[in-house]
Amino acid sequence: MIKRALISVSDKRGVVDFAKELSAMGVEILSTGGTAKALRDAGIAVVDVSDYTGFPEMLEGRLKTLHPKIHGGLLARRSNPKDMDDIQKHDIKPIDMVVVNLYPFEETVSKPNVTFEDAIENIDIGGPTMLRAASKNFQDVAVVVDPDDYKNIIDEMKSSKGEISRETKLNLAKKVFAHTARYDTLIADYLTGVTEKEPSFPEYFTTSLKRVSVLRYGENPQQKAAIYKERTNGLSLPDAKVLQGKEMSFNNYLDAHSALMLVLEFDKKACAIIKHNNPCGAALGDTAAEAYKKAEKADPISAFGGVVAFNTEVDGAAAKEMVELFLEVVIAPSFTKDAIEIFSKKPNIRLLELSNMLEKKKAASWDMKRIAGGMLLQGWDYSGEDIMTMKAVTKRQPTKDELEALSFAWKVCKHVKSNAVVYAFKDRTAGIGIGQTKRVYSAKIGAMNATEPIKGSVAASDGFFPFRDGIDVLHEMGVTAVVQPGGSVKDSEIIQAADEYNMAMIITGTRHFRH
Repeated sequence: MIKRALISVSDKRGVVDFAKELSAMGVEILSTGGTAKALRDAGIAVVDVSDYTGFPEMLEGRLKTLHPKIHGGLLARRSNPKDMDDIQKHDIKPIDMVVVNLYPFEETVSKPNVTFEDAIENIDIGGPTMLRAASKNFQDVAVVVDPDDYKNIIDEMKSSKGEISRETKLNLAKKVFAHTARYDTLIADYLTGVTEKEPSFPEYFTTSLKRVSVLRYGENPQQKAAIYKERTNGLSLPDAKVLQGKEMSFNNYLDAHSALMLVLEFDKKACAIIKHNNPCGAALGDTAAEAYKKAEKADPISAFGGVVAFNTEVDGAAAKEMVELFLEVVIAPSFTKDAIEIFSKKPNIRLLELSNMLEKKKAASWDMKRIAGGMLLQGWDYSGEDIMTMKAVTKRQPTKDELEALSFAWKVCKHVKSNAVVYAFKDRTAGIGIGQTKRVYSAKIGAMNATEPIKGSVAASDGFFPFRDGIDVLHEMGVTAVVQPGGSVKDSEIIQAADEYNMAMIITGTRHFRH
């Protein structure tokens, strides 16, 4: 039975009503500082922790609850006679419930101009210590860290004459250890961020992810799934505001991520359409509508049921074009009122507004990929080669139009599954060859996917050409210029083939595999 509770919270949401209910059931309440004042102001009887311990708060509030009379009351096992003799001998009373949430470290370090000193002062010491002590002794102590649990706890106590079941206490303890683990991870991440100029791979990697929602299913209906959010000052897709539409699915999030990362490659107004985590069309335009029409025209069959991203505001003209086709998701930095009204006639289309996407083009932290029994960490691929300033390795140099087309194709190719070959003009994709085991197959399939004549286009390859057969195929398709990373033992043969066809070829020295 809950007879004594210690309440000390930073987040005071609902705590007064909770304490009133406890007090009405005869629970003695210990408290500290601002929490004690809030409860007293509400007419609730409170015993100050300092009065109970006989030791004053000191060090400007740093030392309040770190005392044997507190932790003895939390850790004493009620079924252990020696424990109970020990606390009785030292005038320590059992504490049956701890209600604590921690200094707002996460909120503090999220402020743009937070000082290191302010961050350090918001590292809670007494709170986590009480939470962990109470959770270790969960059989005898109920520990509450989440205000959303207040109602259920009161309901259970009322229905069981002031008691809380072992199952409930165990579930509360599990929540606490997850909470304190995340809290410690946030602190470690912050300290790492302010002490290291360059990101490094720590011996022990920890991360803090908070569940946003449970999804209907994963990649397939038989797979369970959820989306989690990390604390970051960088690009964050889970922070996108959902303006309308059905619940986002696992695959929607994957495709929206790919579309977002691609469209943010461009400074000019751009649109990218993603299907099955690969681009099926990308284009530049003077308006969002123009960019979309070009991107959709590149492969209108694949665009059906696709995910569309813009790096510019979506207006009514663009919305009118998009509602003509079944689309899953549209993501943009903003939508005009006209656009939202037009989309409302297609309520199943999910509209995601990520207002800071242009300001925060890059994701922080690491690109993480799970493998069986482990995880691979790498930096995000933000390498941005300036194709416009590069010289060709062939006899012929590319024209200005070819350079612009090569630059565009190279940016798109980076976001296509390997092996990839992208045919493009300077403002749009013309054909995309995706994920083949042989690069020459990617060249052939990219041409097969084209919905307009590709004679006079350029081509980009994410990896080197191992043999000249890929160049032969590009020539057959009418390609005039190529960009590729180079690095093959047959580079000289590849360059010679390009010269035979009077192609211009740029070798970047940087590959962009995407597996």
